[in-house]
Amino acid sequence: MNDFLQQFLIESRELVEQASYGLLKLEHTPTDAPELDAVFRAFHTLKGGAGIVEFAAMERAVHAAEDVLTEARAGKRVLTPAAIGACLACLDQVAQWLGVLEQRGELPSAEAVGEAEKIVHRFEIARGGTRAEVSDTHEAAKPDWVTAALDRSGRSGEASTAVRFVPEPECFFQGEDPIARMISLPQLLALAVEPVQAWPLLASLDPLTCNLALMALTAASVGHVRAHMQGASGECETVALAPEVAVTAGSELPPRVREVLEAQRALIANGKPETLAGRLASAGLTATNVLRFSGRLDQADAVAGATRTSLAQQVFQPLRDAINQALAAHTPLPLAAEETVRAATAAPRTLRVDAQRIDTLVRLTGELTVAKNSLHHLSKLARTDGNTLAGALKDCHGVFEHLVGELRRSVLAMRVLPLRSVIQRFPRVLREMSASLGKPARLQTEGEDTEADKAIVEMLFEPLLHVVRNALDHGVETPAERSARGKPPVATIRIRAARQGDQVHIDVCDDGGGIDVERVRRIARDRGVASDEELRSMPETGLINLVFAAGFSTAEKVTEFSGRGVGLDAVRAAVERVGGRVSIESRAGEGTTVKFSVPFSAMMTRVLTVEAGGQMYGVPLESVIETVSVPTAALARVGAAEAIVLKGRTIPVLDLASLLGARPQPKEAAEATIVVVAFAGQNGGLRVDRLGESLEVMLRPCEGLLLGTPGITGTTLMGDGRVLLVLDIAEMLQ
Repeated sequence: MNDFLQQFLIESRELVEQASYGLLKLEHTPTDAPELDAVFRAFHTLKGGAGIVEFAAMERAVHAAEDVLTEARAGKRVLTPAAIGACLACLDQVAQWLGVLEQRGELPSAEAVGEAEKIVHRFEIARGGTRAEVSDTHEAAKPDWVTAALDRSGRSGEASTAVRFVPEPECFFQGEDPIARMISLPQLLALAVEPVQAWPLLASLDPLTCNLALMALTAASVGHVRAHMQGASGECETVALAPEVAVTAGSELPPRVREVLEAQRALIANGKPETLAGRLASAGLTATNVLRFSGRLDQADAVAGATRTSLAQQVFQPLRDAINQALAAHTPLPLAAEETVRAATAAPRTLRVDAQRIDTLVRLTGELTVAKNSLHHLSKLARTDGNTLAGALKDCHGVFEHLVGELRRSVLAMRVLPLRSVIQRFPRVLREMSASLGKPARLQTEGEDTEADKAIVEMLFEPLLHVVRNALDHGVETPAERSARGKPPVATIRIRAARQGDQVHIDVCDDGGGIDVERVRRIARDRGVASDEELRSMPETGLINLVFAAGFSTAEKVTEFSGRGVGLDAVRAAVERVGGRVSIESRAGEGTTVKFSVPFSAMMTRVLTVEAGGQMYGVPLESVIETVSVPTAALARVGAAEAIVLKGRTIPVLDLASLLGARPQPKEAAEATIVVVAFAGQNGGLRVDRLGESLEVMLRPCEGLLLGTPGITGTTLMGDGRVLLVLDIAEMLQ
């Protein structure tokens, strides 16, 4: 990929992110002029960038969105949820194209044209839907010509759209045939023609000047009519006479539509061979029209294509298979949009760094060079003046320690990202889930500017996604239940973030019904998570924390969002893998709060060095509870392992040298040194040969032969030049 396309990729991803966030805000405040202007500028810049790199398909798709936004800015239409959904779909497609560009190093070619046309067609339908909503609201405001057309036709009960087309007077010279265009309208019911102006005397009549106004009634939707009339010169006015049949997420075919499709399938399969062509043409046209009328445009196109294939080959199988697919199709739930959000808001692999931070890094590097030269000078002094060497080296070490600390902080600051890059993905996810579950909810966020290391920020999306999904699916009640409990029908989910010292705290709160503790107790008993005696004596906080157990789920049924028993256990494992903690608080009838506490940086960490089998290892201090020395005789054999009783609790003990396959030391010692560590709410012990010191280290990911080694989270260099392997306690104890 050349530098030109690389810059286009970076800027386009930023613009997609900005536009997506702005559109979701406009859904709640569609008249927010500054936000509308910002979104328009993002789309306009996207279109300009596509034009510069000669990506015509993207330019066409984004231009369609820009037209809708232009009309909204001019006050010609309200930016409805349908229009916003079409704009978001356009951004999703742009994000997919950008992903192809990143993978291939070149712009998408042939396949992008068809994808762009689908986006344009969706905007045509969305724009028609917007007019339909306005017309339905102001029934009395319909033009007089609509009333006259309905009266003349006598088919007002069948008509969905009224059309009035006044061609340009010179349209014949442009090769246009306005009557042919109107006659070919989909599902045409009635057509009337009248002069725009009174006809002149025959002697002065110009037959090459069009003086016609054509009015039509059709059973097709406004969107289909607008698509059919696109490109015609003159003025075209469309008015919706009946609400469009919308395809809702997760909806099945309407019974009447299914009945018609099944009848067409039976028609083509039964009959004499000599009548096959007629049956195919009739069944294909009927099936295509009924699918289009029900809003299933992709399936209608598939049936139309299969009809042409069947007629060309004089066989009924292609059309029958297409109708079968339409009958079996189920419109996917908006969870698919969640995956699209991941692609559309995928974390960029390129960081933009503030120039001031770069200057600071350069300055510190220069000072490090001076300090290095000072050490070289001191090495010469060591040959002649040994008495002053110790003090000089101590002073030089202090300078080095200060500079390295400054350098480390500057380097880490270059990797810092605001949590906004994660949090702003959730309004889109919540929007789609709310529509699917029938639970209206709004998202409130605080502390989006809180910063953390890039690796931490990117890791947080999956755990937060699990929690938000659980909050809406499990915690939030239906609108009827909320009203019965005196709550507002629209639920509130809050994501709060703040930094305290070296820790970043994130809370996800909902105002739902809270966790049913008795239900948790019953499920835990049924699934053998704990014994009856343990469950009876367990406090409420302990019972609530059982939801973090692997495979534990309180869902009554499996849905697109939950019920598979994979969720909060994965959340805890992911967070603890980077040295974080997860806890949960619940108030019956009031809601639930899930609290995350993660380190500011995953690269910088403090470790406790330990020796086992003649090798030094690092244990992250976040995992260390305490270190103890116990008599060897206190270690009790439990099967193939050992355990100790510490403060009234039985703790399993693993020999670290044996666990890592190192040469174990003789166990004749009278005492055993144990490092007590914690993972997933459970304590365990690691038996080591001796304890070392506490160090602050910068981790490096495993490379070469160590790449993929289980139980090792990274490496670092010690002061004496040895490599220290830092253990992944979570993976070792699983």
